[in-house]
Amino acid sequence: MAHRNWLTASALCAAIAVIVATGVFFYSQQPTSADGRAMILPVDPQPLIAVTKGGERSFSIEVADTSAEREAGLMFREQMADDHGMLFVFEAPREVNFWMRNTPLPLDLIFVGQDGKIRSIKRGEPESEAIVSSGLPVRFVLELKAGTAAREGIEYGDLLRHPAIGTAPGSGMRPADKGDAPNVGGN
Repeated sequence: MAHRNWLTASALCAAIAVIVATGVFFYSQQPTSADGRAMILPVDPQPLIAVTKGGERSFSIEVADTSAEREAGLMFREQMADDHGMLFVFEAPREVNFWMRNTPLPLDLIFVGQDGKIRSIKRGEPESEAIVSSGLPVRFVLELKAGTAAREGIEYGDLLRHPAIGTAPGSGMRPADKGDAPNVGGN
């Protein structure tokens, strides 16, 4: 009987070791900027809408709203669809600085105030360590492929709508205003 319990305990320990080892293996396989691979966040089910003089422009986005996600951003990303971007969400309005080290894509950096209005649009050069600064307090930054803002008619003062912007504390939007955004479910 003691032999059978020893075998059962040994089998259980082996199974736990395999589960733990497998879990660590899968965890270590997640792309991060630390290992030189692009971080790919889930695409948000709601599109980001840019309200321009020429009409509304829709973008699928990834939302970077943690320090680690904002730090990794689009580093190591070699391609991105023309209608795709990354929205950086900061805890409070502040002057923010970006650089393009380890980012092979040229980008438009669209700096956005607490109210969702565009404060400035700047260009990020691939692999550059030059600082791209908002120059004034902003709450959000939208990164798109370089030239997208000009091509789509996105300009200073235009409004960006997305649940991450509309629900940000102090955004100035009331819950009833959120209904203005299109109700789109999933991609």
